[in-house]
Formats: sequence, structure tokens, C-alpha cells
Amino acid sequence: MATLNVNGKRVEVNAEPDTPLLWVIREHVGLTGTKFGCGIAQCGACSIYINGAIQRSCVVPLAAVGPNDRITTIEGLSASASHPVQRAWKEIDVPQCGYCQSGQIMAAAALLANNPRPSDAQIDAAMTNICRCGTYQRIRAAIHLAAGNKARSDEIMKNEVTAV
Repeated sequence: MATLNVNGKRVEVNAEPDTPLLWVIREHVGLTGTKFGCGIAQCGACSIYINGAIQRSCVVPLAAVGPNDRITTIEGLSASASHPVQRAWKEIDVPQCGYCQSGQIMAAAALLANNPRPSDAQIDAAMTNICRCGTYQRIRAAIHLAAGNKARSDEIMKNEVTAV
């Protein structure tokens, strides 16, 4: 039995110590916003925060976290209303299939927490999550919008529309 702090709540789970945190979160805690993508920490669909740092939960074993570690999933990203990144995602209409989007949002929120006004190059360097639908331009536009750079966001979206 292990005690975890998930989204500010203490939860007891009965799982093997080597169970990836992704499966603990989904199957034992019941939070399904964090997705399985690749299982080798490459795609980012399983991105969560542990003590405020972005992590790929598919490769973090349960034994690596303790009761005092703060685990934040997409469900806990914002305590009250939606996070600015989530609002920007909706306004820009980023998702196509949507499968990777919880991990994308977690990565974007982590980027903005460390760099509130990133350039395109900084966004590209930080956003290593894979989107099979290829919504990278919309992701970049939404990050700029969440950062308060509406002019750059609008420019990206205008170029996306004219490129089609």
C-alpha cells in the first residue's frame, strides 16, 4: 500500500512498486486525463508534474514517489477555473483527435511557468510532445495567446489559414 498526494488529495493505492505512475493514476486513482502513448517517455501524452517539474509518467515507477511528493495531473492543473493554457486551447481550437492534448497542455503550462513570454524558437524547443494530427502551429498560437501575445497568435493562425 502506498500513499500519494495527487492534485492536493491524499490517496491510498495498492500497486506493485515498479508499476508506472501512469497506470497508478489511471487504474488505481481513476484519473484518465493522463494518456498512454508510447510507454518509453518519447511522445509526452502521459505528462504530469511531480513537485512542479514535468515528468513522463509512463517511465516513473510508483516507488519513485512518496506521500510528500506533489503529483499534478491535467485534472488538477487549475484548482478553480480552467488554466490560461486550457482557455487558449479552446479559443484556438487546437485539438483534432485530442488524444495528446492533456500532455501538450501540461507541457505548455510548464513552459509558461518558467518562461512567461517565449519566442517561437523557445516554444519549439520546449514542446517535445508528439501530435499525430500535426497541430503544432495551433499549439504555438495557443501558447502565445496564453502568454498574452495575441498579436503573434493571430499572425500564426492567419498564416495557417492561408497556407491551406
